Amino acid sequence: MTAPATAGILGSPREDLTAARILDRARDLVAPALADAVAALHPWVAEMAEHALGTRGTDAGRGGGKGVRQALALLGAELAGAPAGTGVPAAVAVELVHTFSLVHDDIMDGDALRRGRPALWKAYGTGPAVLAGDALFALGVETLSTAPAAVRRLSGALCDLVHGQADDLLFARRPWTGAEAVTTQEYETMAERKTGALLGCALALGAQLGGASDGTAAALDGVGRHLGVAFQIVDDLLGIWGDPEVTGKPVHGDLREGKKTFPVLAALGSPYGPELAALLSAGEAAGRAADLVAQAGGRAAALREARRHLAAADALLDSVPCSPRAVADVRSLLPALTRRAL
Repeated sequence: MTAPATAGILGSPREDLTAARILDRARDLVAPALADAVAALHPWVAEMAEHALGTRGTDAGRGGGKGVRQALALLGAELAGAPAGTGVPAAVAVELVHTFSLVHDDIMDGDALRRGRPALWKAYGTGPAVLAGDALFALGVETLSTAPAAVRRLSGALCDLVHGQADDLLFARRPWTGAEAVTTQEYETMAERKTGALLGCALALGAQLGGASDGTAAALDGVGRHLGVAFQIVDDLLGIWGDPEVTGKPVHGDLREGKKTFPVLAALGSPYGPELAALLSAGEAAGRAADLVAQAGGRAAALREARRHLAAADALLDSVPCSPRAVADVRSLLPALTRRAL
């Protein structure tokens, strides 16, 4: 049996247990405030928002994500020496805008499922889903309306997210080889914006509300951005070699869809590149393409790059004066998150 794509990145089963504890605590602290915020929406829009958040009816608690951004916001407050609850408004804001981004992502990508359940647009229609996504965005910003500096930070992260999403969509139009081909550096810049910006914002917002200096908040933003790139690379590995029972995606799904992922981009520069590019252009023989990516070193390169970004995040944590206990929790959380789908 093939080893998991993320085997050996970093971390341990003990860190996984610590991460689970941190995530459970965050959900318990944030859930009431999140429910109160959504309840202020139009009833129909609130119903759709609950569906998108995974908090509606019999599916409550099963369809939602792991609450990573919520947890990072609370840890950001604790890193600043404040109680975790200080970061709850930041946690609510980032969870709402993250969910908004997923609703719109599913529409743009035509994905019918989200976390094993019908995507919002599939359940309610495209127009209503756009409306609900807009409402989630507006509500997230409103949550921080009494803290103008926090709104500015969130807005900046959202501009980066949109920039990254635009690049990701444009990558699909570019060729596999030649002067216009996507480079691994372009990919990492896209991933930092699309995935890392909101993770960094969560940590920095929590710290900001907890009274941290601008320098500390900026460093923590960098921690989250490095985590975002590492997570996106690991997600790419799972998209090719992940267990469908865990990821909810078919084996080699990203290859069949022709996605420009880090392992593939790294492999295209090898002697296997021409054959791999031909297979990807034809949309055929995904199994053979996966073998070529591994043989060309794309899988190993992706793992190395994920480790590098986690190490960079760890180094940034060392550079700021923070609560030692909170730092230990962050250090347990980061590697555990890159071994699973969020």
